[in-house]
Amino acid sequence: MVSTLGVAVVGFGWMGRVHTQAYVRLPHHFPQLPLRPQLVAVADEVPGRAEEAAAQYGFATAVRDWREIAADPRVRAVSIAAPNFLHREIGVAMAEAGKHIWIEKPVGLTAEDARAVAGAVAKAGVQGTVGFNYRGAPAVATARELIASGEIGTVTHVRIRLFSDYAAHPEGALTWRYERERGGSGVLGDLASHGVDLARFLLGEIESLAADTAVFIPERARPTGATAGHTRATGGEPGPVENEDYVGCLLRFASGARGVLEASRVSVGEQNTYGFEVHGTKGALFWDFRRMGELGVSRGTAYQDQPVSTLYVGPGHGEYGAFQPGSANGMGYDDLKVIEAYHFLRSVAEGTAHGPTLEDAVRSAAALDAMSRSAERRSWVDLA
Repeated sequence: MVSTLGVAVVGFGWMGRVHTQAYVRLPHHFPQLPLRPQLVAVADEVPGRAEEAAAQYGFATAVRDWREIAADPRVRAVSIAAPNFLHREIGVAMAEAGKHIWIEKPVGLTAEDARAVAGAVAKAGVQGTVGFNYRGAPAVATARELIASGEIGTVTHVRIRLFSDYAAHPEGALTWRYERERGGSGVLGDLASHGVDLARFLLGEIESLAADTAVFIPERARPTGATAGHTRATGGEPGPVENEDYVGCLLRFASGARGVLEASRVSVGEQNTYGFEVHGTKGALFWDFRRMGELGVSRGTAYQDQPVSTLYVGPGHGEYGAFQPGSANGMGYDDLKVIEAYHFLRSVAEGTAHGPTLEDAVRSAAALDAMSRSAERRSWVDLA
């Protein structure tokens, strides 16, 4: 029997739009799911934005204040895609109101914020899913299976990279993303959080780390109006960039493996260059998000001069079969958010967590806080 689940979206920038489209697509890709999302309400403080979303996607209600959604009995699940500094307040309030939450990373500005939301979710007995979408790529799920099965031997070291140019232009507006009070930790929260989650998803817990950070564009112009995404601004009052453009980090895993994680939002010539290389005692795995359906695999007994073959993911890998009927048909970023939506609603339907959880968000945030401390102290930091 199929039943409906009233859902709402808080924050309708690009990510709020992606969440909404994932809800709309969900029944087409996962018809076996016993819940069907019903778009009940959308909230955004920018005048007219919520109304535009309601007109385009069919939300029954459009509001500017997210508190109206917390009080709406029709809403049983909420996507939280508002700016980072609002995540804790909104996440805790929605959980306390008995709403299941799908919240974007980072969950707040600090590990303390993430713990507060996780605690509220646990106390309320609701489900919580976090936007660590890259672990949902079928090739990444396959890599995890190959590592766990010993196909590449014992993992010795990993390199994870997340390079982008979205903040590389010196005329990029000084939005909330560049402020400590509202944006938190810059590229750490925006990109390195994904890197930490991928590292844990593939190799297990991180035991200690040493990090270095830098701000390469120290000043930007303040925007003169409402912004969405990565808007440019000229002529506005200049202000300081308060959080990191770049982080480089050495990792030590509980398993004994070593790692390097590097992330930058100002890498000219790099567009969504996200991926990893995992090396083991008998082989290696290679993945590039821009070629999402391909996994480089080296395995065998040669050790030296051992070739690398390309595995094209297909219906037997992860959730690929919900989107394409045969190997090497392309998937995209938005498909990963549909997979997240599926895990979220499946968690609600079954009362058991599927996909990335608030505990994963806490672990990621703790690692990011440790990176900040390490960069400040110029020393290794243990993760308890």
